[in-house]
Amino acid sequence: MQGKLYVVGTPIGNLSDFSPRAIETLSQVDFIAAEDTRVTIKLLNKFQINTPMISYHKYNAHEKGEEICRRILNGENCAIVTDAGMPCISDPGESLVRQCCNMGITVCTVPGPTALASALAISGLPTGRFAFEGFLSVNKPSRMEHLSSLLKEQRTMIFYEAPHKLSATLKDMLHFFGNRQISIARELTKIHEEVIRTTLAEAVERYADGSIKGEIVLIVAGASEGDKEASTLEEAVQTARELADSGMSLSDAAKESAKLTGFKKGEIYKCLLAQKS
Repeated sequence: MQGKLYVVGTPIGNLSDFSPRAIETLSQVDFIAAEDTRVTIKLLNKFQINTPMISYHKYNAHEKGEEICRRILNGENCAIVTDAGMPCISDPGESLVRQCCNMGITVCTVPGPTALASALAISGLPTGRFAFEGFLSVNKPSRMEHLSSLLKEQRTMIFYEAPHKLSATLKDMLHFFGNRQISIARELTKIHEEVIRTTLAEAVERYADGSIKGEIVLIVAGASEGDKEASTLEEAVQTARELADSGMSLSDAAKESAKLTGFKKGEIYKCLLAQKS
């Protein structure tokens, strides 16, 4: 009889949030697939769990995924964990779950804390509908394209970000979204937990020096009725210019801006050429 894959949530900062069921599951499975075994061993030692681990991360996901699936098909039970929070959310565990599903392997969830839901709940922004956008790309053109695609997104938006990139990200968001409300959740569930509720303009000024520390979740207000009004041609050209400056060709930038603003690609492209000359 084949085994199962258990997707087990781990604490995002406070070890007291680790559930009894999660402890029981990690103690009883045959092996644990951990994003970073050096991080997970601290959790296992805390709760006296002696289950063997194997390393599973984005650099070995294909090779290790096949090995894990083979072991499960042969009757072993496996638990996958990430360094903090629910595996498979902005995490390579997504690939392992897909492999298991494709092979007919049963996948079970053992829920635990999730940074995105926790940050949204205490943000003070609308929670009825939201869009989780994960990490923005470090590649400038991809980053600009991602943000430009969200110009008319009406749902509250959730992003993960590293502290050393926060200043640049806030500036880019201010440029694309305007001066919207933002909640910056830092070090959730830890001793220095902090939630800063402010505007993008104020956040840009406050964190310009890059001094913020810790894990960060950004909650950004969605587009308002005013934001939904049709852009002027000048704004469409400016959007295309930003995309071009980030590395896109003028043609691709004009095409992307046309999709977002409703203006014709030819009109935008003509203006870009005129500016260039």
